Order: sequence, then C-alpha cells, then structure tokens
Amino acid sequence: MRKILVTGGTVFVSRYIAEYYSNFIPEYESEEEAHVYVMNRNTHDQVHGVTLIKCDKNNIGDKLRGYDFDVVIAVNIYTLDEMKNLLDGLENVRDFVFISSSAVYPETLPQPFSEEQECGPNSIWGNYGVNKRKAEEYLISRVPQAYILRPPCLYGRMNNLYREGFVFDCALVERPFYIPGDGSMKLQFFHVNDLCRFIDILLRTHPEQHIFNVGNREPEDINSFVKECYKVAGMSPDIIRVGREHAQRSYFPFHDYSYVLDVTKMCELMPETMPLSKGLKDSYKWYIANQSAVNKKTYFEYIDNYIAKK
Repeated sequence: MRKILVTGGTVFVSRYIAEYYSNFIPEYESEEEAHVYVMNRNTHDQVHGVTLIKCDKNNIGDKLRGYDFDVVIAVNIYTLDEMKNLLDGLENVRDFVFISSSAVYPETLPQPFSEEQECGPNSIWGNYGVNKRKAEEYLISRVPQAYILRPPCLYGRMNNLYREGFVFDCALVERPFYIPGDGSMKLQFFHVNDLCRFIDILLRTHPEQHIFNVGNREPEDINSFVKECYKVAGMSPDIIRVGREHAQRSYFPFHDYSYVLDVTKMCELMPETMPLSKGLKDSYKWYIANQSAVNKKTYFEYIDNYIAKK
C-alpha cells in the first residue's frame, strides 16, 4: 500500500486530493491502494480515513521523522521557506508533486504561455507568483525528480473560493448578472478531479518532462462561463454590461486578466479533460449542500450600492 503525504488536506485542492487518494481504486497493475497522511494544524475537520500529522508547515521540526512516504504531494506550499521546511523535515524523498501556479508567468510574455518560457514577476499576481517560482527553483535544486504542475483556474467540489459559487448565488435568487465589458475575456479552467487524474499518470509513467502546464485545452469567455453556471441552476441570465469605471474585482470573482496556458504536453499524456458543463454540475451539487464552507465576498453589496442603483 502506497504511503502518500498531502500537505494541508482540509481546504479545497488539498482536501480534494486527500479524499481522492483515501478512496483510490487502482486501475493499473502498477498502482496500489493508498494510505493517506495529511499535514496540517488540525483547525478544520479532517477527511475521513486519513492519518493526521499535526504540525504547522512553518515549524515542522521532527514531526515527519520516522515516516517513509512513497509520495509527497505539496499543495499549500507558497514560499521558498515553506518548501525548505518541508524538505528538511522529510527523511527521504521518492516521488514528489508540487502544485505550483500559472502566476509564475509574466503577463508580458506571448501567449499561450509554455513551460519553456522564462518565468518572472506578474503584476496581477504580485509576490504570490514570485514566491511560487522561488519554491519551484528550490525544489528542483534538491529533488530533481520532482514534478511541478502549473494550473490556471481550478474549480470543482470543495472550492471554498467564491467563484462559481457567486454565479450560482445570483442564479438561485434570480438576479441579473453584471459582466465586465462585453464578456469576451478568456478564462481557462481545470477541474480538480482532472488534476488528481494527471497526478496519477505522472506517478505511474514517470515522464521525462518534469514541469507541466495543466488545464482544459480550450478557454472559455466570461459570457460562456456565466451562462453555464446559470444553466446548471436551471436559469438563464439577464446580462448587464459594466464599464471600466468599476474595478472588476469589486463585483466579479476574477481579475481583469486574460491569459491562456499551452497544455500540449499535458494533453499528450491525458488527452481528455472534464467539460466545463459537467464540472459545473459537480460544483453546483456540492455548493448547494456546503455553502457555509465557502468564503463569500461582498460582491452583492458593491453591485447594489454602486452599480445597480444608478
């Protein structure tokens, strides 16, 4: 039985990964069932069936000593220091997967962004992308066999970020939807289950490529995204356009930043990904039963006070 350590394990991506592997059913002879360990401060409910290693990622010390993990999946690691703490705490490293970010690509590069392009500061994401890149570089220097994944907008069940959930809320109360500009801005999505499926492929096949952009091959524009969210809620949106006099993040859950990743290398290993329509059905079903788990923002208040009243 494989021993898998997931850093975090209580919120969105790390929680989904922990649950995915705690219920893992092997499809290939080279795969094994998993014993999942999670490393967190125990401030949230834990996934059923996992083994908790209680510690702060900034103060790991000897908490990981005595464990012999086959796989480490680092999800909630955001800085070089956090990566160093984790690697210093591990006695040995075999397979290692780091969930990084597409924020490592400067917005000034030609698109779609490819893995071979030089990384650097991105003015939209600021230090988040810079710190993720520093963590990547340090990981490669110490664990050259590690795999690094750079996703765009992750979505799906357990998403505690108020993204698709906000659009669902608008549909549920039959509100019109206020869209930035003409709604043509592109968004590239990737369902969290596809992220897990791709991790499976990496661990099974161990390709020579070690850095992968991941995501759906085709991006969606804002109009399509909103219409799909309303559709799964059984509604059709009454769309109202909003001009640039209003900061987009005041009333809409994505930055005013359109970018696309080249996911050719991922698609060579995993040609099919979940269509957005299917993924949003999964999101909606979870959201209806778990709204209290989502960190809701004040988009409604801004819209009512500064846009709709005019």
